Amino acid sequence: MDVNAAVAAAAAIAGLLTGVIAMLAFRVSEREQRRPTRTSLHTDPVLPPGVDTVLSVLRSSAVVLDENDGVVKASSAAYALGLVRGGKLAVEPMLKMARDTRRDGEIRQVELALPRRGTGRGEALAVSARVAPLGSRLVLLLVEDLTEARRIEAVRRDFVANVSHELKTPVGALSLLSEAVMDASDDPEAVERFAGRMQIEATRLTNLVQELIDLSRVQNDDPLEDAEPVPVDELVAEAIDRCRHQAGTKEITMAAAGAADLRVWGNRGQLAAALGNLVENAVNYSPARTRVGIAVRSVAQPGGDLIEIAVTDQGIGISDKDKERVFERFYRVDPARSRATGGTGLGLAIVKHVAASHGGEVTVWSAEGQGSTFTLRLPEARAARGRRPSERDDSEGLDGEAGGTSHPSPHSSDPSAYATLPSPEVLP
Repeated sequence: MDVNAAVAAAAAIAGLLTGVIAMLAFRVSEREQRRPTRTSLHTDPVLPPGVDTVLSVLRSSAVVLDENDGVVKASSAAYALGLVRGGKLAVEPMLKMARDTRRDGEIRQVELALPRRGTGRGEALAVSARVAPLGSRLVLLLVEDLTEARRIEAVRRDFVANVSHELKTPVGALSLLSEAVMDASDDPEAVERFAGRMQIEATRLTNLVQELIDLSRVQNDDPLEDAEPVPVDELVAEAIDRCRHQAGTKEITMAAAGAADLRVWGNRGQLAAALGNLVENAVNYSPARTRVGIAVRSVAQPGGDLIEIAVTDQGIGISDKDKERVFERFYRVDPARSRATGGTGLGLAIVKHVAASHGGEVTVWSAEGQGSTFTLRLPEARAARGRRPSERDDSEGLDGEAGGTSHPSPHSSDPSAYATLPSPEVLP
């Protein structure tokens, strides 16, 4: 009897202990489920309220790092710049700044040069990085791309330097020539010779100042405010008349052909200056007794018809490395030749800005020793069109009735319409 009672008491105690242990295990399991894990730190929202919205509208690239340098939040711009890779901040100087800021809470800023992704030419991106604490555990990194601003600053600096140099040359020459005239006051022939040189330098200075004014005007003004339908035939005739004397001196034949009665919409003065610059360059860089041609045609495009004006010469041509820079201010393919012809290096820059401000473009095709073709494309003035494009004869050659080979621009939508430039020919 005593044995049975003892067994019963032992069983009761064992059952009670089992119940207590089960309850404790349940409580521990419930507590563990409520405790945040490393994974839940990244899946649950950890940014302070409103920060995510603010970061999404910032122009700068934004990266938020946790206490383990893991990326909690990164904008698409940060990925595009290559700041974040594999969930980690990939720029070591920025990572060091973030750790220092996390340690002492100070805001830090630095400018860095980052390698440009996808290029093997060693090009660098100029960026400004700013790191600040965000709450007690997070660090905010803001990165602004300064590459374009630095490029514009360099262009402006080079422009000022080039203008100073170009102005100094004729001004210095005028000063020296005036001293020579004073010293040769008793020699009429020397005075006449020096005075002639002074006139040349004064003309060069005047042209340079005028082209600087023209370039400034086409960059700052809106040509479409005073736009009107401008007949292309009149622009071509004006450009030829402008260069008739230079062409006659070198016995260069100028010929115009192509579709007639076409009009473009824009500022007449700027369009005339742009086409005149192209024709003048063609004459200046062509050997004596060769030909300069101007071809005009209409090209149908899905967004509206374009007028193509191609100016072709049989001059020295342009090398591949120079083609990318011929539209830069003051850039000269042949500086010695430009000095001899009085060129300023601004003509093609003016053409480029006029074309862009009128919704068009200018392109170049060239081969060294064969010549060049500059093609100016401008939107057609639809209200002034007399006939449908299909009714026009766009197959006329460059030289038309004057004979010769057609050399419109090879950048046309119809490549077969243009032939390769022939070697420079000498006219009888």
